[in-house]
Amino acid sequence: MKRPDTSDYASLFVNDTPLMDVRAPVEFAKGAFPQAVNRPLMNDSERQQVGIRYKQAGQDAAIALGHKLVAGETKQQRLAQWLAFARQHPEGYLYCFRGGLRSRTVQHWLREAGCDYPLVHGGYKAMRRFLLQELETPAPMLRLAGETGTGKTELLKQLMAEGHPGVDLEGLANHKGSSFGRSPDDHQPTPVNFENALAIDWLKARQVLETNAQGRRILVEDEGRAIGRLAQPLGFFEHFRQQPLLILTAPFEERVNRIYAEYVQHQRQHYHDLYGEQGPDKHRQAMLDALDRIRKRLGGARHQTIRDSMSQAFEKDSDILHRQWIGALLRDYYDPMYAYQLSRKDSPVLFTGNADEIREFLNQTTQALT
Repeated sequence: MKRPDTSDYASLFVNDTPLMDVRAPVEFAKGAFPQAVNRPLMNDSERQQVGIRYKQAGQDAAIALGHKLVAGETKQQRLAQWLAFARQHPEGYLYCFRGGLRSRTVQHWLREAGCDYPLVHGGYKAMRRFLLQELETPAPMLRLAGETGTGKTELLKQLMAEGHPGVDLEGLANHKGSSFGRSPDDHQPTPVNFENALAIDWLKARQVLETNAQGRRILVEDEGRAIGRLAQPLGFFEHFRQQPLLILTAPFEERVNRIYAEYVQHQRQHYHDLYGEQGPDKHRQAMLDALDRIRKRLGGARHQTIRDSMSQAFEKDSDILHRQWIGALLRDYYDPMYAYQLSRKDSPVLFTGNADEIREFLNQTTQALT
C-alpha cells in the first residue's frame, strides 16, 4: 500500500523515523537531523553550477542543466543509493530543502524504478522551523545541581532509563562540563545540529511528561547557557534558569574517587588506545594544560602547588598522589565556585540529598500528583 507524503513533523522526530536528505553535502554539513542520512541528488559542484544557471537564465534552464549533470551512470549510481535506503527503511521519508523540485525529482525517479517512497512536505526548512518552535514551548523542569563529582550526569541517565522524562544537555553537546574531562577525539556538533537534537529530545520528554505518570517535571542537569563552545537557545535557557532545583550530594571521598576514575583511569586508557606508547605523555600534558587554563582563578601560588602535585602523580604513576591533587582542586576551585554560583540562583531548592534520596523524593512526588 502506497504511503502518503507527510507534514506530521512531530511523529517523524518522536518515532526516530529514518530520513533520506537529498540536499547537497554542503547543506547537510551545515545542519541536519540525528536520524537523517545524506543521499544527495546533486553534489556540491553540480548544485553550484545549477544555481549559477538559475541566476543567469532562469528556472527552466537550471532544471535542464540539472538533468544534464545528473544523467547516465551518475544518475544510475545515485538511484541505486536511494533504492537501497528505501528498501532498508521502508518506513522512512525523503526530503530536500523546501520539499520542492529536488525531492519530487528523486521521488519521481524512484517511482519509475518501481518504488513509491513518500516525501516530507516543506522539507528541511519546515522541519527546522517546527523544531525551533518546539524549543520555545515551555514545560515544567527540575534542574539537577550539585558539586563536581557528585555524579549528576550518571544519576540523570539512570532516572531517564527508569522512565523519568529528561534531557541530557551534556550528552547532546558532547561536552563533559570540565576541561579536565576532555578527550582529543571529542568533537562538539554544529550549533544548528545541537539545537535540532535538543529540540527533538525536548519534544520527546514533553510527550513522556504528558503520557507517563512517572514524572511531572522534566529532569535536566543544571548548566550555564554555554556548554563548551555551544550555547543553549536563548528562549529555552530563559525558561530553564527559572526552574526549581534538586541538589545532589555525595561524600567528599566518593567525589574524589569518581573524578579519579573519570579524569585519570578512564582517560589514561583512552589516551593509550589513541596514541599507544605516547599515550601517557599526551595524557599528562593534556591534564597540565587543563590546569593551566584556570591558573588565574586559582591564583599563582595555589596553581603551582596543585601543578607540582599533579606532575608528581603522573611521574610516579601514584593513585594516592592523583587523589591528593584532585582533592585540592575540588576544595580550592570547584567547591568555592559552585557555592558562589548557587548563592546567585533565584530558583527555589525543592530537595537536597544523595542519589537514592533524590530517587525516592521523585517517586513520592510523582505518586502524590497522580
